[in-house]
Amino acid sequence: MKIIILKDNLKNGLGVVGKSVSDNLNLPILKNVLLKTYNNKIKLVATDLELAITQLISGKIIEEGGLTVPFSILFNITNNSDNEKISLDSNNNNLIFKTDNYEAKIQGLSEEEFPIIPKIENTQNFLKIKTETFKEALVKVLNSAQLSEIRPEISGILFDLQHSSLKLVATDSFRLAEKTILEKDFKANFDRGFRVIIPLKIASELTKILGDGEVSIFIDSNQILFQNNDLEIISRLIDGNYPDYEQIIPKKFETECILNKEQFFNAVKLVSNFTGKVNDIKIKTKEGKKAIEISSASPYFGENKYLIPAKIKGESFETVFNWKYLLDGLKNFNPSDDVFFGVNGEQKPAILKSSSDASYFYILMPIKNS
Repeated sequence: MKIIILKDNLKNGLGVVGKSVSDNLNLPILKNVLLKTYNNKIKLVATDLELAITQLISGKIIEEGGLTVPFSILFNITNNSDNEKISLDSNNNNLIFKTDNYEAKIQGLSEEEFPIIPKIENTQNFLKIKTETFKEALVKVLNSAQLSEIRPEISGILFDLQHSSLKLVATDSFRLAEKTILEKDFKANFDRGFRVIIPLKIASELTKILGDGEVSIFIDSNQILFQNNDLEIISRLIDGNYPDYEQIIPKKFETECILNKEQFFNAVKLVSNFTGKVNDIKIKTKEGKKAIEISSASPYFGENKYLIPAKIKGESFETVFNWKYLLDGLKNFNPSDDVFFGVNGEQKPAILKSSSDASYFYILMPIKNS
C-alpha cells in the first residue's frame, strides 16, 4: 500500500473510527486501526467487537493494499504533524509515515489478523431519516438511559417502528423519555414494525459522528447498521424485552400546571444550591393557585425558595423531586416553550411536555418522603 493523503482528512477520519477502538488486554489487535485502499478511497476501520466503525476518506492511491497499526500512535503523530501532505507506505507489516521534515516507522500487523467486520444480511429493508431529525430525537432521550448490569434491557435506547411513527424511548426506572418521529419525517419499507434496543454507547456516538444529509438504517436479528455518506456504524443489539413502559404513562392528573420553561429551569437551578445528598427539592402550589413554590433546605447551608407564576388547575400538591433529573427533562424543551407539568401526588409519576408539541414527553418519579 502506498498513498498520499491530506493531514486533515486522515486526522478527521481517525477521530471518527477512534470511538470504537478498544483497550482489550486479551486482544491487543483491538487497539489497532485498519487502513485499506478501497474503491479509489482509503478505508479506516476500528472495532471493539460490539461496535465497528468504517470511514472512507479521500487520498491519492499509488499502490493498493492494507495494514493494521496502533491507533494511538498513528492518531498522535498525525495530529501533531505540521505538514499538510502525508505519505503512507506499507513495508513488511510496517507503516512508513512521511512528511517533508518527518519520518516514522510504525510496527503493524497484517490486515488478515484484524477481526472480520460483520455484515447485515438484509439490506433490502431500510429506514431512512434526515440526520438532523434523528440526532435531535436521540439527544432528547439519551440522558434518561443508564448502564445497568442487572437490567441490560434498559442500558440502551428503544427503537420502536410502527406503521405511522418511529418512537425512541429511554429509561433508568426513575425517569423516562419518549420522542416520536412522525411518518412524514422518515421513509421505511419494512413489511411490519420492529422493536430493537440500541446500546447506550452507540446511541451517544451517533449524535457526535453522523454528518449532514440522511442516515439509512438496516437491521437483522442481532445487529443494526447505520450508513451516512462515507460512514458505516454497525453494532450488536441488546437482547431482551424492553419494559412495558406504556402502562406507567399518566393519563389523568390531579394537578395540571402551565409554566414558562426558562423560568422553571432557572428556578430549579438556583434553588438546587441548598439541596442535600439526595438532590431533593420541594415543589408545591401556593395559596390562590397562581404560582408554584420551589424550595430546598440543608442543615449545613441554609434554605431558599423561589416563586414562579403558573396557570394551575386541580388539587393543591406538595411533592419532592431530584433536581438533577428534573433539569435533564427541562433541557429538552425550547427556551420559549410553555411547559405542561402534570402531578399526581407524592408517590406517582409526574410528566413534563410541551404545550405546543405532543411528540416528546418526560416522566419523573418523585422522591418518597421518609
